[in-house]
Amino acid sequence: MGAGHDHGHSHAHAPATGTAAAAYRGRLRVALSITLGVMVVEIVGGVLADSLALIADAAHMATDALGLGMALIAIHFANRPANTHRTFGYARAEILAALANCLLLLGVGGYVLYEAVQRFFTPAPTEGGLMIWFGVVGLVANMISLTLLMRGQAESLNVRGAFLEVAADALGSVAVILSAVVIVTTGWQAADPIASLVIGLMIVPRTVKLLRETLDVLLESAPKDVDMAEVRAHIVALDGVEDVHDLHAWTITSGMPVLSAHVVVRSDVLNAIGHEKMLHELQGCLGDHFDVEHCTFQLEPIGHAEHEARLCH
Repeated sequence: MGAGHDHGHSHAHAPATGTAAAAYRGRLRVALSITLGVMVVEIVGGVLADSLALIADAAHMATDALGLGMALIAIHFANRPANTHRTFGYARAEILAALANCLLLLGVGGYVLYEAVQRFFTPAPTEGGLMIWFGVVGLVANMISLTLLMRGQAESLNVRGAFLEVAADALGSVAVILSAVVIVTTGWQAADPIASLVIGLMIVPRTVKLLRETLDVLLESAPKDVDMAEVRAHIVALDGVEDVHDLHAWTITSGMPVLSAHVVVRSDVLNAIGHEKMLHELQGCLGDHFDVEHCTFQLEPIGHAEHEARLCH
């Protein structure tokens, strides 16, 4: 309790294991190795088969490798301990990595779309048979990486960014294979730039969705699974609580939601049960209904809010 201010604080600390993405560090390393290997294979295949679709997919693989590398670096920094200067540590590094991944993906998507349109005006013969083999290799490798990251993408925006990159690669491999089959069976060379267009159009919408979620975290929006009206109702429903104000909820990084509130409590209730029991009741109330990692409550007597308002002027 802060001296002279009738403040109370209750904290639920972040898990000792670190951020949500930390548990998937090893899997991200494997996915990075696979991505680099497939990138080299597709570059070779694209040159040999003169396939824009393979080259486009290889370029996407290159940015994926960079994105996976940034995700791993972000995890390293995000799990460094907090200090007096950075009181939440470097947890936001993962969100910044997710933002960087979004910008990379949007850039690659735009480039692929541009090159595909250009290929329509300047067509080039493509070796469909080679495209099939290289496309199959890419698809198998991407499916392995997707399996490794499947669970983590539901828990971390950083891992989800990596997962979406690999998913786009897998769909790109499917597009490469289908276009190659069309070229082999019909000789229709336009199938190659069409496949490139499909790859580009698959990248952009998913990236925009991830970008929106990442910006929500950076703008400190309330977590999407936390209904603030319901949180307020639960707090006010506690015996002795008259009101709640300055109620805020935001996310430091994936898996680390935070909540703070000024809770107005009747003095007779505080005198009867004490600050500690009231804090336990507030913590238990939210802990039973909402997945909030770190809560801070300021307990106030009736009329204290007006005193705070005067101090702010």
